[in-house]
Amino acid sequence: MNDRLDASAGSGSLPEPGDTPLSGPIARSALRKRAGMPDAPAQVHPRKDRPMVRDSLAVIRRDHVSHVVAEDYSYKSEAYYTILAREQAGEPIRPSSRDVLDAFVVPVCLERAERAGIPVVEWGISQAYVPLPAILYGINYFATATDYAVVRDADQAKDVIKHITNKGKYPFCYQKIEDEAAISTCTAVFGRTTGSCAPIAGYAEKLYEIFSLPLVNMVFVRTGEKFALSSLAPTRYTRLSPGERAFLAAYRDHQEFL
Repeated sequence: MNDRLDASAGSGSLPEPGDTPLSGPIARSALRKRAGMPDAPAQVHPRKDRPMVRDSLAVIRRDHVSHVVAEDYSYKSEAYYTILAREQAGEPIRPSSRDVLDAFVVPVCLERAERAGIPVVEWGISQAYVPLPAILYGINYFATATDYAVVRDADQAKDVIKHITNKGKYPFCYQKIEDEAAISTCTAVFGRTTGSCAPIAGYAEKLYEIFSLPLVNMVFVRTGEKFALSSLAPTRYTRLSPGERAFLAAYRDHQEFL
């Protein structure tokens, strides 16, 4: 809003030094009175949450601890360096640099989750052998848990292994699954889930206790009524449901964005 009055609005003079400063609603009211104009009715503008946009990062302060919210926590990402810098400054920060590295290396993630009592899939590391059917993950420097493949026959497995190992240069992680197994992905926001993800809400809370990731995709394998963790993976703000966006907005309210 422009705080200046049009010169033709009236014959009143501008304030002298020491009078009401030329800013804010009180100043505008004083200027209107001097110019012989009626007070303008107060306008109330509803607060609009600033949406998180691609690659943006936020630091939320809760209970004397800073929480870094980002789409990408990978090594050498902006989020990773933000966490590392605050750790070196002695500031309480979550997730830790160790947690973000462990969470997205599938075998390490499953080992830590299993030690905490979370059911995980049967898994192994191989250069060539794979049981069928199975879920396959690359575990080289460039791999991401988002890019997994479900293989059900030898020819399909051979093609996927060739790709995720860069023609045999790196090992891969396999996870044996049952023929009737279903794979589902749920998003957790500060350890909370919504909608159809309710059956694994307890696991989401435990995973947050372990890794402290404010925003993460959880890949689970369901066999009958049993769920087992397959991996944790990054997610995108644009893929959040309305309920998940509401959770995130509630946590970041009145916070500073970087």
